[in-house]
Amino acid sequence: MNKKLNCVMLIDDDVDDNFFHEMALREADITENIKVAESGFEALDFLSKEPTTPDLIFLDINMPKMNGWEFLNEYSKLETEKKAKMVIIMLTTSLNPADEAKAKKMSDIITFKTKPLTTEMVEDVLKTYFK
Repeated sequence: MNKKLNCVMLIDDDVDDNFFHEMALREADITENIKVAESGFEALDFLSKEPTTPDLIFLDINMPKMNGWEFLNEYSKLETEKKAKMVIIMLTTSLNPADEAKAKKMSDIITFKTKPLTTEMVEDVLKTYFK
């Protein structure tokens, strides 16, 4: 891959998933900067305070305290420059067709993918959304 992203964020409460998804991102070699947030609250805190805005976010739906949908509701309230150039991909184990339908209706969600994240999926996302 020759195109590198500034930052990629994983938002998922599952430590094992984050480990494997981070490995897939490193293998795809699309960024030097991977931020892992284990909750929607942690992700919002990062996005509101850090000068580095992720180019790409992989977001889980089912998380305790603040799920993916609740995160998106709060995310939509962030200042525009905190959201600039971001592609959000809902990455989940949910097989519920209603979740996918809901994701398709949300302007901040670009696509809906089933876990686990693979190197091939990462490369496909890069080709599709970051030409």
